Amino acid sequence: MTENGQTQGARFALERIYIKDISYEAPAVPRVFFEQASPQLDVQLGISHTAFSAQDGLFEVVLSVTASAKQPERTLFLVEVHQAGIFRVSGVSGDALSRTLEISCPSILLPFVREAVNDLVGKGGFPQLLINPINFEALYDQKQATLKEQKDQVKQ
Repeated sequence: MTENGQTQGARFALERIYIKDISYEAPAVPRVFFEQASPQLDVQLGISHTAFSAQDGLFEVVLSVTASAKQPERTLFLVEVHQAGIFRVSGVSGDALSRTLEISCPSILLPFVREAVNDLVGKGGFPQLLINPINFEALYDQKQATLKEQKDQVKQ
């Protein structure tokens, strides 16, 4: 085993991609189509992962995106998509496994969730909503720094 938890027989494979949950609401339609107000857009992201079959190295990773367009007095639309994948990851452990599940896997899922969100918003009659590229490595490093800070505060 190498220093970072990776062995020479490391394996990474995508087994399946699927939508786990999807929701679209547009409570202000159709009245909003005839107004000129510009909405406030908000996009939230979440990543979760579980061992689906640990002995086989199978993990489910879910990339959740919630996108909304709001005006001060109402919501124009709200979209939530949980894009999931089954990944086979073996020969890695510790930090290397966490990095794989929270960086590599969501990077693969991002184009699929981006397409699903854009399609739902467009089919709802609104202009395209394109999710910008996401630096999952920076998000992971930020999460780890926050966890370290919390641990340090508990020790004090």
